[in-house]
Parts: sequence; C-alpha cells; structure tokens
Amino acid sequence: MTTPEGTPQKVRINRQNLYKEEVFTDVRVAAIRQLTPVKTNGEVDKSRKIIFFGQTQLVTPHGPLPIQFPIEAKNLHEAIEKFPETMQSFMEKMIEEAKEMQRQEQSRIIVPGASESGVILK
Repeated sequence: MTTPEGTPQKVRINRQNLYKEEVFTDVRVAAIRQLTPVKTNGEVDKSRKIIFFGQTQLVTPHGPLPIQFPIEAKNLHEAIEKFPETMQSFMEKMIEEAKEMQRQEQSRIIVPGASESGVILK
C-alpha cells in the first residue's frame, strides 16, 4: 500500500479484531459466513460475539448480482432460520434505495452550457 504521496505505508493488522471465517452453504442459493472472534493465539474470544453474513446472487438481465447482508443471530441454526426473511428485507431496501437514486437523478435540472462549468441544479 502507498500513501497519496507515493510513499510506502506499513500495513498493520488489528490484533484486537481478529475473526476465524467459516462458510456454510446449501450449494444452490444460500451461503452463510460465520465470523468467530479469536485471540492472537487462535483461541475463541468469548468476550465478543459471533457475526453472521448471508450471501446469495440475484439474477438480473445484466447477469448475476452478488449480495451480502448481515444476519442478527446468536448461532448458525438461528442464522439459517433468519436467512430468507433477512435476505428479502435487504433486497427490498436495496431496491427502494435504487428507486430513490433514480428519482433524484431524474429530478436534476441541467442548465444549458452548464457542462462546461459543472453547474447542475436540483
């Protein structure tokens, strides 16, 4: 890694924020990443909670779109149970955000000659 000035930057691993990653999948639709907190010696750090992420792909006219979303769960069984509902909620939120971005883009007023000056009004 380098800084904007081009000088090398020393990479540092946050030793207080280490996780062991395991992936569970049905080899069809769903994958669940389980991130288990660990200490620098590899032992499970019971003072921090396990984190779960769901992963899947949406089929779009432009090809598959990978999505990833957090799942609030205490264990793998609960993450599996919550996967469909959490995925649906995440997709609805993602679609609504895309629609809002589209609405904002359509409501922009471009002033003639503004392309040279960069002036765009909302």
